[in-house]
Amino acid sequence: MAAARRMVVIGGDAAGMTAASQARRLRAPDELEIIAFERGDFSSYSACGIPYWVGGVVPGRDDLIARTPEQHRDRGIDLRMRTEVTGIDLEEQRVRTREVPGGGREQWTGFDELVIATGARPLRPELPGIDAEGVYGVQSLADGQALLDALEAIETDAGTGAGGHEGGGARRRRAVVIGAGYIGVEMAEALIRRDYAVTVLDQAEQPMTTLDPDMGGLVREAMCGMGMEVVTGAAVTAVQTDEDGRACAVATYDTAYPADVVVLGLGVAPETSLARAAGLPLGESGGLPTDLAMRVRGRENIWAGGDCAEVTDLVSGGSRHIPLGTHANKHGQVIGTNIGGGYATFPGVVGTAVSKVCDLEIARTGLLERQATAAGLRFVTATAESTSRAGYFPGSEPMKVKLLAEQDTGRLLGAQIVGREGAGKRVDIAAVALTAGLTVEQVMYLDLGYAPPFSPVWDPVLTAARRATAAVREQSRQ
Repeated sequence: MAAARRMVVIGGDAAGMTAASQARRLRAPDELEIIAFERGDFSSYSACGIPYWVGGVVPGRDDLIARTPEQHRDRGIDLRMRTEVTGIDLEEQRVRTREVPGGGREQWTGFDELVIATGARPLRPELPGIDAEGVYGVQSLADGQALLDALEAIETDAGTGAGGHEGGGARRRRAVVIGAGYIGVEMAEALIRRDYAVTVLDQAEQPMTTLDPDMGGLVREAMCGMGMEVVTGAAVTAVQTDEDGRACAVATYDTAYPADVVVLGLGVAPETSLARAAGLPLGESGGLPTDLAMRVRGRENIWAGGDCAEVTDLVSGGSRHIPLGTHANKHGQVIGTNIGGGYATFPGVVGTAVSKVCDLEIARTGLLERQATAAGLRFVTATAESTSRAGYFPGSEPMKVKLLAEQDTGRLLGAQIVGREGAGKRVDIAAVALTAGLTVEQVMYLDLGYAPPFSPVWDPVLTAARRATAAVREQSRQ
Protein backbone atom coordinates (compact mmCIF):
# COMPACT_ATOMS: atom_id res chain seq x y z
CA MET A 1 0.00 0.00 0.00
CA ALA A 2 1.29 3.44 -0.89
CA ALA A 3 2.18 5.72 2.00
CA ALA A 4 -0.33 8.40 2.91
CA ARG A 5 0.35 11.87 1.58
CA ARG A 6 0.94 14.52 4.22
CA MET A 7 -0.83 17.86 4.47
CA VAL A 8 0.79 20.38 6.80
CA VAL A 9 -1.15 23.43 7.95
CA ILE A 10 0.43 26.52 9.52
CA GLY A 11 -2.24 28.24 11.60
CA GLY A 12 -5.08 26.76 13.63
CA ASP A 13 -7.88 29.23 13.03
CA ALA A 14 -10.52 29.73 10.34
CA ALA A 15 -8.71 29.17 7.03
CA GLY A 16 -6.26 26.55 8.23
CA MET A 17 -8.66 24.37 10.18
CA THR A 18 -11.44 24.66 7.62
CA ALA A 19 -8.97 23.42 5.02
CA ALA A 20 -7.91 20.57 7.29
CA SER A 21 -11.49 19.62 8.15
CA GLN A 22 -12.65 19.66 4.53
CA ALA A 23 -9.68 17.60 3.36
CA ARG A 24 -10.37 15.07 6.12
CA ARG A 25 -14.00 14.75 5.00
CA LEU A 26 -12.77 13.77 1.55
CA ARG A 27 -9.77 11.63 2.46
CA ALA A 28 -9.31 9.02 5.20
CA PRO A 29 -6.22 9.08 7.45
CA ASP A 30 -4.60 6.17 5.56
CA GLU A 31 -4.80 8.30 2.39
CA LEU A 32 -4.00 11.73 3.79
CA GLU A 33 -2.18 12.52 7.02
CA ILE A 34 -3.02 16.00 8.32
CA ILE A 35 -0.77 17.86 10.76
CA ALA A 36 -1.60 21.41 11.86
CA PHE A 37 0.56 23.74 13.93
CA GLU A 38 -0.85 26.57 16.07
CA ARG A 39 1.42 28.70 18.26
CA GLY A 40 -1.41 29.95 20.49
CA ASP A 41 -3.76 28.40 23.02
CA PHE A 42 -6.97 28.38 20.98
CA SER A 43 -8.19 26.99 17.67
CA SER A 44 -11.09 27.82 15.37
CA TYR A 45 -12.42 30.90 17.14
CA SER A 46 -14.18 34.09 16.10
CA ALA A 47 -11.83 37.04 16.49
CA CYS A 48 -14.67 39.22 15.14
CA GLY A 49 -16.61 38.51 18.33
CA ILE A 50 -13.93 39.77 20.73
CA PRO A 51 -15.32 43.34 21.05
CA TYR A 52 -18.74 41.94 21.92
CA TRP A 53 -17.26 39.60 24.52
CA VAL A 54 -15.27 42.47 26.07
CA GLY A 55 -18.42 44.62 26.04
CA GLY A 56 -20.47 41.94 27.79
CA VAL A 57 -22.82 41.19 24.89
CA VAL A 58 -21.30 37.70 24.49
CA PRO A 59 -21.23 36.04 27.93
CA GLY A 60 -17.94 34.18 27.80
CA ARG A 61 -14.79 33.39 25.86
CA ASP A 62 -15.81 29.82 25.09
CA ASP A 63 -18.86 31.10 23.20
CA LEU A 64 -16.44 32.34 20.51
CA ILE A 65 -14.77 28.96 20.01
CA ALA A 66 -16.26 26.96 17.13
CA ARG A 67 -14.14 23.83 17.62
CA THR A 68 -11.57 22.94 20.29
CA PRO A 69 -8.23 21.22 19.62
CA GLU A 70 -9.63 18.05 21.15
CA GLN A 71 -12.57 18.10 18.75
CA HIS A 72 -10.24 18.49 15.79
CA ARG A 73 -8.10 15.60 17.00
CA ASP A 74 -11.19 13.43 17.45
CA ARG A 75 -11.84 14.02 13.75
CA GLY A 76 -8.46 12.70 12.69
CA ILE A 77 -6.45 15.94 12.53
CA ASP A 78 -3.12 16.03 14.38
CA LEU A 79 -3.40 19.57 15.74
CA ARG A 80 -0.32 20.58 17.74
CA MET A 81 -0.97 23.58 19.94
CA ARG A 82 1.63 25.97 21.31
CA THR A 83 3.91 24.95 18.48
CA GLU A 84 5.41 27.69 16.34
CA VAL A 85 6.60 27.22 12.78
CA THR A 86 9.94 29.02 12.53
CA GLY A 87 10.93 28.22 8.96
CA ILE A 88 9.79 26.79 5.62
CA ASP A 89 12.22 24.85 3.44
CA LEU A 90 10.65 24.76 -0.01
CA GLU A 91 13.43 22.76 -1.62
CA GLU A 92 13.24 19.91 0.89
CA GLN A 93 9.47 20.33 1.39
CA ARG A 94 9.55 20.61 5.17
CA VAL A 95 8.79 23.06 8.00
CA ARG A 96 10.81 23.75 11.14
CA THR A 97 8.92 23.99 14.45
CA ARG A 98 9.51 24.56 18.14
CA GLU A 99 7.31 24.47 21.20
CA VAL A 100 6.39 27.73 22.92
CA PRO A 101 7.04 29.21 25.38
CA GLY A 102 10.60 28.37 26.23
CA GLY A 103 11.79 27.64 22.71
CA GLY A 104 12.68 23.99 23.20
CA ARG A 105 14.49 22.07 20.52
CA GLU A 106 13.53 22.59 16.90
CA GLN A 107 12.46 19.77 14.62
CA TRP A 108 11.55 19.34 10.96
CA THR A 109 8.30 17.96 9.53
CA GLY A 110 8.00 17.08 5.86
CA PHE A 111 4.99 17.83 3.70
CA ASP A 112 3.46 16.94 0.36
CA GLU A 113 0.96 19.81 0.57
CA LEU A 114 1.55 22.96 2.61
CA VAL A 115 -1.24 25.34 3.69
CA ILE A 116 -0.10 28.75 4.91
CA ALA A 117 -2.82 30.27 7.09
CA THR A 118 -0.74 32.52 9.30
CA GLY A 119 -3.37 35.26 9.53
CA ALA A 120 -2.59 38.91 10.09
CA ARG A 121 -0.63 40.93 12.62
CA PRO A 122 -2.01 44.06 14.26
CA LEU A 123 -0.37 47.31 13.23
CA ARG A 124 1.64 48.62 16.16
CA PRO A 125 3.55 51.81 15.40
CA GLU A 126 7.01 52.32 16.85
CA LEU A 127 6.17 55.01 19.38
CA PRO A 128 7.47 55.73 22.87
CA GLY A 129 5.42 53.79 25.41
CA ILE A 130 3.54 51.68 22.86
CA ASP A 131 4.59 48.47 24.64
CA ALA A 132 3.85 49.76 28.14
CA GLU A 133 1.57 47.96 30.55
CA GLY A 134 -1.97 49.13 29.96
CA VAL A 135 -1.75 49.16 26.15
CA TYR A 136 -3.74 46.36 24.51
CA GLY A 137 -4.42 44.97 21.07
CA VAL A 138 -7.40 42.75 20.28
CA GLN A 139 -6.22 40.42 17.52
CA SER A 140 -6.52 37.07 19.32
CA LEU A 141 -8.53 35.47 22.10
CA ALA A 142 -5.47 35.76 24.34
CA ASP A 143 -5.41 39.51 23.59
CA GLY A 144 -9.09 39.79 24.44
CA GLN A 145 -8.60 37.90 27.70
CA ALA A 146 -5.70 40.15 28.70
CA LEU A 147 -7.75 43.28 28.01
CA LEU A 148 -10.80 41.94 29.85
CA ASP A 149 -8.67 41.01 32.88
CA ALA A 150 -7.19 44.53 32.89
CA LEU A 151 -10.60 46.19 32.66
CA GLU A 152 -11.97 44.11 35.51
CA ALA A 153 -8.93 44.98 37.63
CA ILE A 154 -9.39 48.70 36.92
CA GLU A 155 -13.08 48.47 37.78
CA THR A 156 -12.35 46.56 40.99
CA ASP A 157 -9.70 49.08 42.06
CA ALA A 158 -12.16 51.89 41.42
CA GLY A 159 -14.79 50.17 43.55
CA THR A 160 -17.21 49.81 40.64
CA GLY A 161 -18.51 47.16 38.31
CA ALA A 162 -19.03 47.39 34.59
CA GLY A 163 -21.94 49.65 33.76
CA GLY A 164 -22.16 51.75 36.91
CA HIS A 165 -20.56 53.46 39.89
CA GLU A 166 -20.64 52.87 43.59
CA GLY A 167 -20.11 55.58 46.14
CA GLY A 168 -21.17 58.70 44.22
CA GLY A 169 -18.54 61.11 43.09
CA ALA A 170 -16.07 58.48 41.86
CA ARG A 171 -14.07 59.57 38.85
CA ARG A 172 -15.27 57.99 35.65
CA ARG A 173 -12.79 55.54 34.15
CA ARG A 174 -11.10 56.72 30.96
CA ALA A 175 -10.18 54.79 27.83
CA VAL A 176 -8.35 55.96 24.72
CA VAL A 177 -8.79 54.00 21.48
CA ILE A 178 -6.10 54.63 18.87
CA GLY A 179 -7.60 54.11 15.42
CA ALA A 180 -11.15 54.50 14.15
CA GLY A 181 -11.53 51.59 11.78
CA TYR A 182 -13.74 48.56 12.34
CA ILE A 183 -11.93 47.32 15.44
CA GLY A 184 -11.54 50.84 16.82
CA VAL A 185 -15.22 51.76 16.66
CA GLU A 186 -16.32 48.33 17.90
CA MET A 187 -13.96 48.57 20.87
CA ALA A 188 -15.20 52.09 21.55
CA GLU A 189 -18.70 50.65 21.82
CA ALA A 190 -17.48 47.87 24.14
CA LEU A 191 -15.86 50.43 26.45
CA ILE A 192 -18.92 52.70 26.41
CA ARG A 193 -20.96 49.66 27.47
CA ARG A 194 -18.57 49.24 30.41
CA ASP A 195 -19.20 52.91 31.32
CA TYR A 196 -15.80 54.31 30.39
CA ALA A 197 -15.32 57.83 29.14
CA VAL A 198 -14.00 57.05 25.64
CA THR A 199 -11.74 59.10 23.42
CA VAL A 200 -11.10 57.83 19.88
CA LEU A 201 -8.02 59.18 18.09
CA ASP A 202 -7.45 58.84 14.36
CA GLN A 203 -5.10 60.66 12.01
CA ALA A 204 -7.53 60.49 9.08
CA GLU A 205 -9.99 63.22 8.13
CA GLN A 206 -12.95 61.16 9.36
CA PRO A 207 -13.39 57.84 11.19
CA MET A 208 -13.86 54.67 9.15
CA THR A 209 -11.49 55.15 6.20
CA THR A 210 -13.24 52.14 4.69
CA LEU A 211 -15.88 54.73 3.77
CA ASP A 212 -15.60 57.91 1.75
CA PRO A 213 -15.05 60.96 4.00
CA ASP A 214 -18.59 62.28 3.52
CA MET A 215 -20.00 59.01 4.83
CA GLY A 216 -17.35 58.77 7.54
CA GLY A 217 -18.54 62.18 8.73
CA LEU A 218 -21.92 60.64 9.52
CA VAL A 219 -20.20 58.04 11.67
CA ARG A 220 -18.28 60.71 13.54
CA GLU A 221 -21.43 62.73 14.17
CA ALA A 222 -23.22 59.66 15.53
CA MET A 223 -20.28 58.61 17.75
CA CYS A 224 -20.10 62.08 19.28
CA GLY A 225 -23.84 61.88 19.91
CA MET A 226 -23.23 58.67 21.86
CA GLY A 227 -20.96 60.52 24.25
CA MET A 228 -17.62 59.58 22.69
CA GLU A 229 -14.90 62.12 22.05
CA VAL A 230 -13.76 61.61 18.46
CA VAL A 231 -10.56 63.41 17.50
CA THR A 232 -9.59 63.20 13.83
CA GLY A 233 -6.47 64.53 12.15
CA ALA A 234 -4.70 63.45 15.33
CA ALA A 235 -1.27 61.88 14.88
CA VAL A 236 -0.30 60.00 18.03
CA THR A 237 3.27 60.77 19.13
CA ALA A 238 3.62 58.72 22.31
CA VAL A 239 1.91 56.75 25.03
CA GLN A 240 2.81 58.47 28.28
CA THR A 241 3.50 56.38 31.37
CA ASP A 242 3.39 56.94 35.12
CA GLU A 243 6.13 56.24 37.67
CA ASP A 244 5.21 52.54 37.60
CA GLY A 245 5.66 52.36 33.82
CA ARG A 246 1.94 52.01 33.16
CA ALA A 247 0.13 53.89 30.39
CA CYS A 248 -1.59 56.99 31.76
CA ALA A 249 -2.19 59.14 28.66
CA VAL A 250 -1.89 59.23 24.88
CA ALA A 251 -0.08 62.23 23.42
CA THR A 252 -0.58 63.89 20.04
CA TYR A 253 1.21 66.93 18.63
CA ASP A 254 -1.41 69.16 20.25
CA THR A 255 -2.30 67.66 23.61
CA ALA A 256 -2.44 64.54 25.78
CA TYR A 257 -5.54 62.49 26.55
CA PRO A 258 -5.63 60.83 30.01
CA ALA A 259 -6.25 57.08 30.00
CA ASP A 260 -6.69 54.25 32.46
CA VAL A 261 -6.46 51.88 29.50
CA VAL A 262 -5.31 52.24 25.89
CA VAL A 263 -6.67 50.04 23.10
CA LEU A 264 -5.07 49.76 19.67
CA GLY A 265 -7.44 49.63 16.71
CA LEU A 266 -5.10 50.51 13.86
CA GLY A 267 -5.92 47.61 11.58
CA VAL A 268 -3.78 44.68 10.47
CA ALA A 269 -1.28 43.62 7.84
CA PRO A 270 -0.76 40.12 6.39
CA GLU A 271 1.50 37.98 8.57
CA THR A 272 3.79 36.65 5.86
CA SER A 273 7.23 36.80 7.46
CA LEU A 274 7.66 33.03 7.12
CA ALA A 275 6.62 33.14 3.48
CA ARG A 276 8.94 36.07 2.76
CA ALA A 277 11.89 34.32 4.38
CA ALA A 278 11.16 31.20 2.31
CA GLY A 279 11.27 33.23 -0.91
CA LEU A 280 7.58 33.02 -1.78
CA PRO A 281 6.10 35.90 -3.83
CA LEU A 282 4.26 38.69 -2.03
CA GLY A 283 1.70 41.10 -3.42
CA GLU A 284 1.34 44.85 -3.05
CA SER A 285 -0.28 44.55 0.38
CA GLY A 286 2.38 42.12 1.57
CA GLY A 287 -0.03 39.20 1.28
CA LEU A 288 0.47 35.96 -0.61
CA PRO A 289 -1.02 36.24 -4.12
CA THR A 290 -3.21 33.25 -4.96
CA ASP A 291 -4.85 31.77 -8.03
CA LEU A 292 -8.47 30.66 -8.28
CA ALA A 293 -7.68 27.36 -6.54
CA MET A 294 -6.02 29.28 -3.66
CA ARG A 295 -2.55 28.07 -4.59
CA VAL A 296 0.27 30.52 -4.09
CA ARG A 297 0.96 31.70 -7.60
CA GLY A 298 3.69 29.70 -9.26
CA ARG A 299 3.60 26.89 -6.67
CA GLU A 300 1.78 23.64 -7.31
CA ASN A 301 1.59 22.33 -3.73
CA ILE A 302 1.71 25.54 -1.64
CA TRP A 303 -1.63 27.04 -0.68
CA ALA A 304 -2.58 30.19 1.21
CA GLY A 305 -5.85 31.38 2.72
CA GLY A 306 -7.31 33.78 5.23
CA ASP A 307 -5.82 37.06 6.36
CA CYS A 308 -2.36 36.32 4.92
CA ALA A 309 -3.62 35.97 1.33
CA GLU A 310 -4.46 38.29 -1.54
CA VAL A 311 -7.31 37.43 -3.91
CA THR A 312 -8.92 38.88 -7.00
CA ASP A 313 -11.02 42.03 -6.71
CA LEU A 314 -14.04 41.37 -8.92
CA VAL A 315 -14.76 45.07 -9.39
CA SER A 316 -11.35 46.54 -10.23
CA GLY A 317 -9.79 43.35 -11.61
CA GLY A 318 -6.72 43.77 -9.40
CA SER A 319 -5.67 41.97 -6.23
CA ARG A 320 -6.97 42.78 -2.79
CA HIS A 321 -6.26 41.93 0.83
CA ILE A 322 -9.40 41.90 2.98
CA PRO A 323 -8.99 40.27 6.41
CA LEU A 324 -12.41 38.83 7.22
CA GLY A 325 -13.49 35.52 8.71
CA THR A 326 -16.09 35.05 5.97
CA HIS A 327 -13.36 34.93 3.34
CA ALA A 328 -11.04 32.81 5.48
CA ASN A 329 -13.62 30.05 5.85
CA LYS A 330 -14.32 30.04 2.11
CA HIS A 331 -10.61 29.96 1.30
CA GLY A 332 -10.20 26.98 3.60
CA GLN A 333 -13.15 25.19 2.02
CA VAL A 334 -11.62 25.60 -1.43
CA ILE A 335 -8.13 24.55 -0.32
CA GLY A 336 -9.38 21.50 1.55
CA THR A 337 -11.52 20.42 -1.38
CA ASN A 338 -8.61 20.63 -3.80
CA ILE A 339 -6.12 18.87 -1.54
CA GLY A 340 -8.73 16.23 -0.78
CA GLY A 341 -9.02 15.34 -4.45
CA GLY A 342 -12.03 17.42 -5.43
CA TYR A 343 -12.18 20.63 -7.43
CA ALA A 344 -13.14 24.07 -6.21
CA THR A 345 -12.30 27.68 -6.97
CA PHE A 346 -12.59 30.98 -5.13
CA PRO A 347 -13.66 33.57 -7.71
CA GLY A 348 -12.76 36.67 -5.72
CA VAL A 349 -14.33 39.36 -3.57
CA VAL A 350 -16.17 42.64 -3.93
CA GLY A 351 -15.11 43.98 -0.54
CA THR A 352 -18.27 43.71 1.52
CA ALA A 353 -18.10 44.56 5.22
CA VAL A 354 -20.59 45.56 7.86
CA SER A 355 -20.12 46.82 11.39
CA LYS A 356 -21.86 48.77 14.13
CA VAL A 357 -21.14 51.20 16.91
CA CYS A 358 -23.94 51.18 19.47
CA ASP A 359 -27.13 51.60 17.39
CA LEU A 360 -25.37 52.90 14.25
CA GLU A 361 -24.91 50.40 11.41
CA ILE A 362 -22.07 50.91 8.92
CA ALA A 363 -21.69 48.99 5.66
CA ARG A 364 -19.75 49.12 2.43
CA THR A 365 -19.02 47.01 -0.63
CA GLY A 366 -17.09 47.53 -3.85
CA LEU A 367 -14.85 50.53 -4.44
CA LEU A 368 -14.52 53.84 -2.63
CA GLU A 369 -13.96 57.01 -4.64
CA ARG A 370 -10.20 56.93 -4.10
CA GLN A 371 -10.03 53.25 -5.07
CA ALA A 372 -12.01 53.81 -8.26
CA THR A 373 -9.71 56.71 -9.14
CA ALA A 374 -6.62 54.60 -8.47
CA ALA A 375 -8.05 51.89 -10.75
CA GLY A 376 -8.36 54.45 -13.56
CA LEU A 377 -12.16 54.35 -13.59
CA ARG A 378 -14.34 57.33 -14.43
CA PHE A 379 -17.41 57.39 -12.24
CA VAL A 380 -20.39 59.30 -10.92
CA THR A 381 -21.81 59.22 -7.41
CA ALA A 382 -25.32 59.47 -6.02
CA THR A 383 -26.68 59.55 -2.50
CA ALA A 384 -30.15 59.01 -1.09
CA GLU A 385 -31.51 59.69 2.37
CA SER A 386 -34.35 57.35 3.21
CA THR A 387 -35.80 55.20 5.96
CA SER A 388 -35.69 51.53 6.94
CA ARG A 389 -39.48 51.16 6.77
CA ALA A 390 -42.35 53.10 5.27
CA GLY A 391 -42.10 56.60 6.73
CA TYR A 392 -45.45 56.30 8.47
CA PHE A 393 -44.68 52.92 10.03
CA PRO A 394 -43.65 52.87 13.71
CA GLY A 395 -39.93 52.24 14.28
CA SER A 396 -38.79 53.62 10.96
CA GLU A 397 -35.11 54.65 11.15
CA PRO A 398 -33.13 56.99 8.86
CA MET A 399 -30.28 55.85 6.63
CA LYS A 400 -28.07 57.25 3.92
CA VAL A 401 -27.01 55.26 0.86
CA LYS A 402 -24.19 56.24 -1.49
CA LEU A 403 -23.51 54.51 -4.80
CA LEU A 404 -20.65 54.77 -7.29
CA ALA A 405 -21.33 53.94 -10.95
CA GLU A 406 -19.03 53.79 -13.95
CA GLN A 407 -19.54 56.95 -15.96
CA ASP A 408 -19.95 55.50 -19.44
CA THR A 409 -21.52 52.10 -18.77
CA GLY A 410 -23.49 52.69 -15.59
CA ARG A 411 -21.92 49.60 -14.04
CA LEU A 412 -22.25 49.63 -10.25
CA LEU A 413 -18.81 50.12 -8.68
CA GLY A 414 -19.52 50.47 -4.99
CA ALA A 415 -22.02 51.15 -2.22
CA GLN A 416 -21.88 52.60 1.28
CA ILE A 417 -24.68 52.70 3.84
CA VAL A 418 -24.84 54.41 7.23
CA GLY A 419 -27.97 54.32 9.37
CA ARG A 420 -29.84 52.77 12.23
CA GLU A 421 -31.58 49.41 12.52
CA GLY A 422 -32.20 47.81 9.14
CA ALA A 423 -29.44 49.70 7.33
CA GLY A 424 -26.38 47.45 7.46
CA LYS A 425 -27.52 44.26 5.80
CA ARG A 426 -29.02 46.15 2.89
CA VAL A 427 -25.47 46.31 1.56
CA ASP A 428 -25.91 42.69 0.51
CA ILE A 429 -28.20 43.86 -2.31
CA ALA A 430 -25.30 45.84 -3.73
CA ALA A 431 -22.83 43.01 -3.08
CA VAL A 432 -24.88 40.63 -5.23
CA ALA A 433 -25.29 43.30 -7.91
CA LEU A 434 -21.52 43.91 -7.97
CA THR A 435 -20.78 40.21 -8.25
CA ALA A 436 -23.23 39.92 -11.15
CA GLY A 437 -21.84 43.04 -12.84
CA LEU A 438 -25.19 44.84 -12.88
CA THR A 439 -25.65 48.44 -13.91
CA VAL A 440 -27.32 50.90 -11.56
CA GLU A 441 -30.32 50.92 -13.89
CA GLN A 442 -30.63 47.16 -13.50
CA VAL A 443 -30.31 47.57 -9.73
CA MET A 444 -33.07 50.19 -9.82
CA TYR A 445 -35.49 47.61 -11.23
CA LEU A 446 -34.59 44.71 -8.91
CA ASP A 447 -37.70 42.95 -7.63
CA LEU A 448 -37.09 43.31 -3.90
CA GLY A 449 -39.55 42.36 -1.20
CA TYR A 450 -41.81 45.15 0.03
CA ALA A 451 -44.20 45.70 2.91
CA PRO A 452 -44.40 48.79 5.15
CA PRO A 453 -42.75 47.05 8.15
CA PHE A 454 -39.68 46.24 6.01
CA SER A 455 -39.04 49.14 3.62
CA PRO A 456 -40.54 52.11 1.80
CA VAL A 457 -42.11 51.41 -1.59
CA TRP A 458 -38.76 52.36 -3.08
CA ASP A 459 -36.13 50.59 -1.00
CA PRO A 460 -33.28 52.98 -0.04
CA VAL A 461 -30.82 51.09 -2.25
CA LEU A 462 -33.19 51.32 -5.21
CA THR A 463 -33.72 55.03 -4.59
CA ALA A 464 -29.96 55.58 -4.66
CA ALA A 465 -29.74 53.46 -7.83
CA ARG A 466 -32.43 55.59 -9.46
CA ARG A 467 -30.42 58.72 -8.69
CA ALA A 468 -27.22 57.12 -9.92
CA THR A 469 -28.96 56.16 -13.16
CA ALA A 470 -30.00 59.76 -13.63
CA ALA A 471 -26.43 60.92 -12.97
CA VAL A 472 -25.05 58.50 -15.57
CA ARG A 473 -27.59 59.69 -18.14
CA GLU A 474 -26.82 63.35 -17.37
CA GLN A 475 -23.11 62.71 -17.76
CA SER A 476 -23.64 61.03 -21.12
CA ARG A 477 -25.40 64.15 -22.41
CA GLN A 478 -22.46 66.41 -21.60
